[in-house]
Order: sequence, then C-alpha cells, then structure tokens
Amino acid sequence: MSGIQQRQSLELRNQDQTNLLSTLDSGRRNNRSSWSHDKSNNNCNSNTTSQRRRQQRVAQHRQESWFRHSMPPAVNRDFESLEHLTRETTNGLDEQLAASFAGNGGSGGSVTLCGSRGGGTHTSIHLNSANSNLGFIDSDTPNTPNTPITPPSTSAATSVCGGLQRQESKPCHGDGRPDGGNTRRKSCNRKGSKGSILSRQSGHSRVSTLAARGLRMTASFLRRKRTEYEDDEDFTSSAGFGADDSERRIIALNSAQPVKYCNNRISTAKYNVISFLPSFLFEQFRRYSNCFFLLIALLQQIPDVSPTGRYTTLVPLIFILSVSAIKEIIEDIKRHRADNEINHRLIDRLEVSTWKTVRWSELTVGDIVKVSNDTFFPADLVLLSSSEPQAMCFIETANLDGETNLKIRQGVPATAKLLETKDLQQLEGTIECELPNRLLYEFTGVLKEYGKPVVALGSDQVLQRGAMLRNTSWIFGIVVYTGHETKLMKNSTSAPLKRSTVDKLTNTQILMLFMILISLCITSGLCSLFWTNKHFMTDWYLALGDHKSKSLGYNLLTFFILYNNLIPISLQVTLELVRFLQAIFINYDIEMYHEESDTPAMARTSNLNEELGMVKYIFSDKTGTLTRNVMVFKKCSIATQIYEPERTPSESLLVQNIISRHENAEDIEEFLTLLAVCHTVIPEKKEDGTIIYHAASPDERALVDGARYFGYIFDTRTPEYVEINALGERKRYEVLNVLEFTSTRKRMSLIVRTPEGNIKLFCKGADSVIYERLAARDQAYRETTLQHLEEFASEGLRTLCLAVTEIPPEVYDEWQQTYHKASTSLQYRERKVEDAANLIENNLRLLGATAIEDRLQDGVPDTIASLLDAGIYIWVLTGDKQETAINIGYSCKLISHSMDVIILNEESLDATRDVIHRHSDEFKHSTAKDVNVALVIDGKTLKYALSCDLRGDFQELCLICRVVICCRVSPIQKAEVVEMVTQSTKAVTLAIGDGANDVAMIQKASVGIGISGVEGLQASCASDYSIAQFRFLKRLLLVHGAWNYARISKLILYSFYKNVCLYVIELWFAVYSGWSGQILFERWTIGLYNVVFTALPPFAIGLFEKFCTADTMLRYPLLYKPSQTAQLFNVKVFWIWICNALLHSVFLFWLPIVAYKSENIWGDGKTSDYLMLGNIVYTYVVVTVCLKAGLITSSWTWLTHAAIWGSIALWFSFVLVYSHFWPTFNFATNFAGMDIQLFSTPVFWLGLPLVPITTLLIDVICKLIHNTVFKTLTEAVRETEIQRNDPEQVMSESRSSFTETARLLRNVFTRRANTRVETELELSHGYAFSQEEGGAVPQSLVIRAYDTNLPKPEGN
Repeated sequence: MSGIQQRQSLELRNQDQTNLLSTLDSGRRNNRSSWSHDKSNNNCNSNTTSQRRRQQRVAQHRQESWFRHSMPPAVNRDFESLEHLTRETTNGLDEQLAASFAGNGGSGGSVTLCGSRGGGTHTSIHLNSANSNLGFIDSDTPNTPNTPITPPSTSAATSVCGGLQRQESKPCHGDGRPDGGNTRRKSCNRKGSKGSILSRQSGHSRVSTLAARGLRMTASFLRRKRTEYEDDEDFTSSAGFGADDSERRIIALNSAQPVKYCNNRISTAKYNVISFLPSFLFEQFRRYSNCFFLLIALLQQIPDVSPTGRYTTLVPLIFILSVSAIKEIIEDIKRHRADNEINHRLIDRLEVSTWKTVRWSELTVGDIVKVSNDTFFPADLVLLSSSEPQAMCFIETANLDGETNLKIRQGVPATAKLLETKDLQQLEGTIECELPNRLLYEFTGVLKEYGKPVVALGSDQVLQRGAMLRNTSWIFGIVVYTGHETKLMKNSTSAPLKRSTVDKLTNTQILMLFMILISLCITSGLCSLFWTNKHFMTDWYLALGDHKSKSLGYNLLTFFILYNNLIPISLQVTLELVRFLQAIFINYDIEMYHEESDTPAMARTSNLNEELGMVKYIFSDKTGTLTRNVMVFKKCSIATQIYEPERTPSESLLVQNIISRHENAEDIEEFLTLLAVCHTVIPEKKEDGTIIYHAASPDERALVDGARYFGYIFDTRTPEYVEINALGERKRYEVLNVLEFTSTRKRMSLIVRTPEGNIKLFCKGADSVIYERLAARDQAYRETTLQHLEEFASEGLRTLCLAVTEIPPEVYDEWQQTYHKASTSLQYRERKVEDAANLIENNLRLLGATAIEDRLQDGVPDTIASLLDAGIYIWVLTGDKQETAINIGYSCKLISHSMDVIILNEESLDATRDVIHRHSDEFKHSTAKDVNVALVIDGKTLKYALSCDLRGDFQELCLICRVVICCRVSPIQKAEVVEMVTQSTKAVTLAIGDGANDVAMIQKASVGIGISGVEGLQASCASDYSIAQFRFLKRLLLVHGAWNYARISKLILYSFYKNVCLYVIELWFAVYSGWSGQILFERWTIGLYNVVFTALPPFAIGLFEKFCTADTMLRYPLLYKPSQTAQLFNVKVFWIWICNALLHSVFLFWLPIVAYKSENIWGDGKTSDYLMLGNIVYTYVVVTVCLKAGLITSSWTWLTHAAIWGSIALWFSFVLVYSHFWPTFNFATNFAGMDIQLFSTPVFWLGLPLVPITTLLIDVICKLIHNTVFKTLTEAVRETEIQRNDPEQVMSESRSSFTETARLLRNVFTRRANTRVETELELSHGYAFSQEEGGAVPQSLVIRAYDTNLPKPEGN
C-alpha cells in the first residue's frame, strides 16, 4: 500500500550493554589471527601499513562525509557505537543483504543486522530497505514526518544473524505507533514530498537493485569504520596522533619509560651558567654607546694613533661591563631562588610499594603521586582515583584561567577503585597520549591495561600544573607532562630582555651624537690637512712633512679618539649603579611591606625603574589581584526588612523574630530553609564536631554559611535527602530534582519533599528571572525588595533573589514524566531540559534577597581611583565569567553607574565585524580622546576581533573607551591584547597578576608586576617587580615611578651636559693647536673627569632628587602627568641641554683664553705652557658643572651638598697630591709642581668665581623666567611645600579647569550613548553567581554520589 510509511532509521538496540561489550571483546579476540591473515593476503606489511592507511583515509573521508551528511544528528550519534560490530557481523554482509532482497522478491521491508553470543542477548541494527538515497531520519517526536519514501504495499523485514529470518511488518498509525490490526490505518506519507528514488522506479527488479546497492554502501561504510578503530589496536583517530610513535607519547605504568622525557624543573630566570656570557654581552652591546667605546678601545691599540693613551677607554669599559654583570648576576640569583622555592616543594611519590616524599623537580613522566587537599599539582597528571565517590575531585583553576568557581574532574571507572597502595602496584599497561602542546582545555589519550579493554582519556581526567586540589582529601595521579612540557609552561614564554623607553631614546640620541662626532672628525681632519699643506714649508721645525701628518685617514682616527668622550662612557655604569640602589629603595620601602604575609616589595630587575613613571595602560587580572576570591555573607532582605549576621544566632534580630513568632516568622523560616537546602554543597564533619563546607561555587558556600549564622545548619547529605539543624530541630528534606544553574537560566532550583510530605520548589537566581516568574497574587515584597537590591548594589555586593512555591503531587507527577523524557532525549536535550524546567519554575512566591561581598583586596577602589586620576587607563583581563567581572568592575569603582556599557558577545566573525563597525562609527566624529563608556568583550568575540582584518577597528574602539574588560580569555589572548596596545600606541604598558595564567601578559607588557599571593609564585617569578597587594601599585607608580623617572632623566641629561662641556673644548683648542690633535688637558685628568671629579653629583641626582614629597604625590595623582607624558626627557629637551653645554663650553674656554692672552699671569713675569691653561680651564669646568647640578636640584639633602661641594674639593685635593707624584713615582712628569703654578696666580683666583657665574648666568635667568611666567603645576605645588602651605588651593584650580572641560565633552557623548547602549545583564543590581557549566560531572549527579554518613577512604 502506497499510504503506508516505513520509519527509516538506523537504531542501535542494546538489551544489555555489559553483555554487548563482552561479546565485542570476545569477537575481537577470536578474530585476531584471521584479521592478521587478511592483512598479509592484502600485502599490508608492517612497514607500509601506516603510510597506506593515511593515503586511503583521504579518499574514504569524501565518501564518509557525504554519507553521514545525509543523516540527521541522531543517526550520526548512533554511528559512534558502530565500532563494536564484530568481524562476523559484517563478513559477507553485501552478499547476505543482496540475497535477502532477492529472496523477498523486491518487497519493501527492513533488514536487521545482529551480533549475538551464546547468552541469547543480541544487538540489532535495522536498515530500511529503501535506503539507496541515504534518507535516514530519526526523531524523538513520534509524529515527526519521516523520509519521503514510498515502499511497496507489502512490507516485510529480514534479519541477518549469520542467516536470514523473516519478520512480519506491522502497519503503523500516523504517529508511528504499531496498530493491533483492527484500527483504521492512516497514511504515513508526508504531503508535498518529492518522493524517493524507489518511488520513481518501476518494477520489483529495479527496486531490488537500487536497495541492494544502498545496503552494500552501508555495509562498506560499517566495515571501514570498524577497520579504522581496530586496525593494529594502535590508532585512535580522535587522539590527535598517528600510528607513528613520533606523533604520540607512550607512558609505561609501574615500569621503566621507553624514552627519557623532560625533567620537572622549571626556570623563569634570564640566564644560566652556559647562557650568561653570550646573553649578557648581547644585551650590553645592544647599547650603541658600548659598541662605540669598544671600537675606541680597539683603535687606541694602534701605535701612535691615540692622543689619550692605549687604556683610557678599555679600562673604564671593562669596569662598566663588570659592574653590570655583577648587578645582573645578583638579580638573576633572586630569580633562581624563587624558582628553587617552587622546584623544592615536596610531594609523595610511589616507590616500591611505599610513599616517598620527594621534591617536585625529581618527578618524571610515569610517576604515580599522591596529592593532598589544598596543594598545587606538581605536573600535568592523569587522575586515577580519589577520596571522593566515583573518583571525583574538585580543583581550583584560578591560577590558570582566573575562574573563581571550582571545577570537577573524574577518573575513569577502570581506575576509580584503586584506593590503596597495593592496588596501584598492580596497575600494568601503558598510557598513550598526544605530544605536549599549549591547548589548556584539550587532551586526548587512551589507557591500555594489559588484558583489559582500552579506555579513552580526555580533559576531564587531566589535572594541570598550576591548579590546586580543593575539597578533596587526596587523589592518586600519574604524571604525563613535566616541567616546561606542561600545558602551563607551554603557555609561557621565555623571560624577555626588556628595555626602558628612556634607554631606547638615549640609544637613539647617542646615535645622533655619533653622527655629529663623525662630522667633527671629518671637519677637523680636513682642517688639519689644509693647515699642514699651508705650513709644512714655513714651519719646518714641526716636522710636518712626514706621511702621518699628511694622511687624512690617520688624522681622522686621531680626532675620532680625541672626541670620543662626547659620549659619556661613565653613563652606563652610573645608570646601572643608580638603578640598582633605586631598586633597593623599593625593596626596603616600609610602606609597601605586607605584614600579614611578611612580604616586602621586590624589584626583580632594576632596568625599568623609570618606566614605572611613564605607565599609560594597566592590564590587570581579577581573581587574586583585585579580589581575594573570598565570598562573605553580608546581609539579607526578608519580608521588607534587612537583617545582618551577629556574633551569635541568638543576638540576631532575625532569630529573635522567629522565636517571638513575628508576623513574618514563616517567611523567615522558609527563607533560611531555602538557604540551607537549595545548593550543591557537600558538608564534612571533623573530629572536633566542626563542619566544613565544600562547594564548587564560592557563592553557594557563602549562602550556606549565611544560613549557619542564623542557626540553620546544614550537616548531612545523602543521595536521597539532606538534613539540617534548624535552631535545634532536625529536619529532613528528600531531594527529588535538581535544576542546575547555567549562565542562560541565571537561576538554580531544587524540588524537595518536606518533612510534612509537601512538595516544594526552592529557587534562587537573578532578580530579572525571578521577578518574571512570580505569581500575580504573591508580590507583596516586590517593590521593597527591589529597593533593597539597589541599595546592596550601590555597596558593590553580589545579590540573588529567593523564591518558593508549593507543587501539587499530581502536577509534579505529570511534570516528572515530561522532565524525564526531556533529559533522555537524543536531540536538543539541553533545550528540552530547559523548557521542561520552565514549566515548573513559575507561580513563585518572593521571600527576599541575599547580599554577598566578593571581598576586594584592601585599598583596591582607592588605588584604582587614584590611577584613573593620574590619567592611566585600566583594562581588566580575566578568565572568569562575564557577570562576575562586570560586578567586580562596579564594586572596585572601575565602572561607575553613570557609565554606559558596550557588551560584545558575538558568535561569528561577520557579527563581530558589524557590531565593531557600528560602535566605531558612533565615535568616529568624536573630538575627545576618550568617552565615558566601558567596553566588555568575551573570549570568543575577542578571537574574532583580534583577526587581521578587524584588529585595527577593534583597537580603535578600545582606545576610545574609558574602561575595557575582557572576560573568559585565555593566557595567550591576554598576551595578544597587551601586545596589541603596546605596539599600536607606543605607550608604556603595565600588566599585573598573581597567577600562572598571567605570566604571558606580564612578559609581554613594558613592565610586569607579579603579586606574590595565594595563587603561588609563578607570576611573581616571571615579573619585573613583585608586590604583596594591589594597593601597593599606587605607591610604586605615583611615588617611586615618578621619582625614578625624574631622577634618571636628569642624570642622563646632566651626564651628556658635563661631557660636552669639557670635551668640546678640545675642538676649540684645535683652532690654536693647528688641528694637530694635541690635547689641552693631562691625559689622566681626562679619564678621571667622569670617574672621580664629576661622578658624585649624578649619583646625588639619581638617588635623592624629588620634586614633591611622597604624601603629596599620593594625595594628588595629577602630579604623575609630567613623567607619564615624558615632559622631562624627550628629543627636544635633550638637544636643548646639548646646546646649553656647547654654549657653556664657549664661555669656559674663551674667557680663560682672554685672561691668558698676555701669558704673563704671575707678578714675577714668568710664563708657563699650554698645560697650565688646560688646568685653569679644567678647574672652571669642574666648578661650573657641579654648580649646574645644584641649579637643577629640587631636593637638597646633606648628601647632595656633600656630592656637589665634595667634588670641587676633590679636584683641588687631586692637584695638590698629583703634582708631587714625580719624581717619587716615574709618573706624571708634566704635572710636577702644577699646584704651585696654579694656586699662585691671581688670574686663576679671580676667574674662579667670575667664569662659572658668568657661564651659568643665562641658565639662572631662563629658570627665573620659566618659574615665573611658565610655571608648571609641579613647580607650583613644590613652592607651596617649601612655604609649608597646603597645596590644595593650587590643585583645586587645576582640577576645576580640567574637570569642566571633561564634563562638557562627557555630556556630548552621554546624550549620544544613552540611546545606544542597552545591557542585558543585571548590572544595576550586581548579580553574579559563579559555577562550572558543562563540567565532567553535572552537579545534580555530584550530590547524588555523596553520603556524608559514610567514612572516606584513607588512600594508604
């Protein structure tokens, strides 16, 4: 009959799964030899099997993809089990199926493929006879229309179980149910159907041919699938590795490993013994100055070329490199010590039936370890068993991905019963897994125990290094990846060699000075050549006719060495020493010492001290950095009244209202019962009677603790019920159903049977989802509770609404059937379960709301406010949930309630492109650099946004916004975001975090800050600076950063200034020396100028200079602006100083020349040589540059006085001593008696005050004009400090003008933004609830697995 429809599907029917697996195992063992024989007959030897398989798989993939593409999802799922078919099932399948159809005479029907065993149980796969068009349909809904196939009117089915069996075909209703025979048959045809191939064929023979062809394709497909899964028992297509051993890792269990694997020692240090010298030299000679001085030192070794001696440059260069090397070694030793602290942690390892405590660094792949509660995993482990039921364990991954909620991992059933040491010793076999990679959330492998079936291993069985075991007494695990091969370390990068912005700018200016030096050398060489050609005939006594005097190259080398000191050789060693001492100041700052943890601040590198004063962007982690990851129950709203916990329950007003039977006592009791019952917390009773709550969600633990504060104590959980102690009365609630929390549902419900026998639904969730499910008659507390929610949110608290409803038994019974059907659905199960939950979660009665504090680190809101006032942009990059991150943004005042929020949650590249372009267009015509908008983006959307074609637009949108929060991001994405901003803006970026997931971004940022907190030392070890609390970042940047920037800037500028002042005088003297290269000064005074006579003023400036006190800097963050915008050191300022030095050198040379013109500077008419002039000029230079240091000094200390006046006194002392070296020492013959000559002439003493004062007069005038007419905010505040006045008035005037401008601009964008941004989250009420979604074990099954009345295994 054409009206009869055959249901076409591929169904795997299994009456007993256990017997089926046994059948399959037996079949595989029985056919091993025959299968090997088949392979040998097909010439598939062991050397070519793997290669041929790879070649064939390409062709097979096309047909398989087409075949499976034609099937619905349900059938595709069924094919996952087809690997269980035995060889007998498919041997000769084509022929049997063809014979079946031929025997039926072309009649329509179905064929049943059976695999059977002696026990009588069988598995059958029904294949519709009309499947030549591959039109398989499987639907969970009986009345769903089927595939448009019209079989013949007479239908029969054939069973293939080694033979053929006839099965009678039953007519069916339109809904697919079989009919008893008397019921009127309904047509099963779908209206408007195109029909199948068979429906358009004529004749039974053609039907048989096409059907047989389709079945042969089906059988061929099944055979290929079985072959793919069974061939050699070595290849697993889903494991991510090939049959070649080089593409996988094989780990032997309880035996020696086949190969040697990486050890478990980790290192975050820059150097080791072997790499130190090449790495250090590479780092040092990246500086152009060191390359320059090395060249000078080499040129000085050429005989008769250097006018200053052979070692005057080489010795200082070696000294500088030695000092730098010592500093680097000291700093790297600190890193090695921090690494050793981790490597030397202890862990229990199984050795010869006993547990031995070893260091982490001693672990190797294949070791079986025992990890105790609250302990970090030492390597990447595969979970074998645990103290919890069914080998479950809870882990905290905040150190990896920033998520606050605990995650569940579960061992496979094959190892779950290994609860004692003797059991572990009997474990034999291998683990085969993929090679080490950086994919944090993926793992594929198999466990092959000898004599047992192969067991698949996935990410649910992996415990990663960096995670911590929580709420679990112990676990047994086997090490699969160690050291730098762990997924954590694979996501880290090697310690970078960072350079500060000031260093880079200095390097560039040195290059410019080098070009000027070359120009001076060429000019002087040409002048020397012209002068020699002009005078070598007349001035014959100078011996100018030799080859060297007329050689331009020789002259160029001479002047190159003579002028080399224009670039200060002492600058690098001065910078290294000053930075090292600045780092010590940071280390010993008592204001950044955390007494609770006994943790001071630590500068792990000193090369970036000034970079702390130039930070423009801060990228912060959330968990453990901004927050403590500690949830505390603060208050609750019940029946329009707010209650807070007291020291004891009896002191609480809430408990007193219950005892006194207040009019709302029933609602209060219902509220507390809901808190104590509706959750997934596991209680653990200690020997002393105390109860510890283990929860995957910190929010749930806080809520149960809140109930305990009011005398409702949850203490017992079994698979069937929970028990609470309600103010001394024990109550038992039978758990009927758990409707889990998801980010889509935003609520969790529990259906229980009360002690009175009533069925109730307890529900807690976001206010939006609870309010829309309230019964119309039960809204008494609606408005008041809403006001309380607003109040809680204004305090930065996380809120949840609580509601209850009573369910009639008959309603529950009917719903339970619907829910069971939805939970066992093969298609769209998640959606159907959610729809079923919606059916019962209605007609709720509102009880009240809770307020939980996600405790921030101390001082976080104040620190963020100060940093924002300083003009620093703060981005939060976290792996936590979006709602949680936004809520923290509000509580720490990063996001204000007046700020608009853009949320980007897109599922595709095109959607991401559209939304980014739309928002960018809205700000395209903005005249302000940033607007009062916060951008929130999740990890999936960020992946699209960082793609090549969107990167620029996304970056532009981010830089416009005032705040950016990236949620659910991986460590690599964090690093990509930091790198994007650093490269595009060329600004100084700072990344701060406390977990191993923050290492990548810490190393990518210009400056990395690690918080040495509860998450371990991984971030601290990889950082440039470490602090104990986020609040210390304020002092580190606003005080130390700004001070160090000003100090280093002045030090560098002053160092170039004093060198140009002295050594350009050699150029002026060349005019009088016939461009001969003759030096004006004694050669060792030239070398000691930077090392001794002018060395102390730069140190004083670099260590003690400060323009405002620390309290003022912290009080007024705007004072950070000059350093942030590089106002003190830039190209313009640098060349102003160089020109100033050139001008001073002119005065310092020609004024003494004028005084020395007559050469008669003594009363007795005696004269002296050029060296006398040189010492007079040298003295005036030393005095002038020392006074210049005093002129630029803002903060005078006794050390500053000692450095300036002491340097001048040191020169005079040197003259007195050095003048008498000869003849006692065969040294300094030309300096003998110089003290008498110098100090006996009145010309010298007259010029001593006049020349320096005249030289510095222009500087004094310019400084006076600048401080009067062009006074900066910093200088104004400094003046008020000197006058001991309050700087508030000066700052208020500055802020008023700044704030007014910002307000006008903000109004423009706020009007536009208010019509633009609509948030779907409960931002105004601070909703957040963190719990793992899609974990290894659903929460509803977790709580069913626990019975707290039973003891836990000891694991011995």
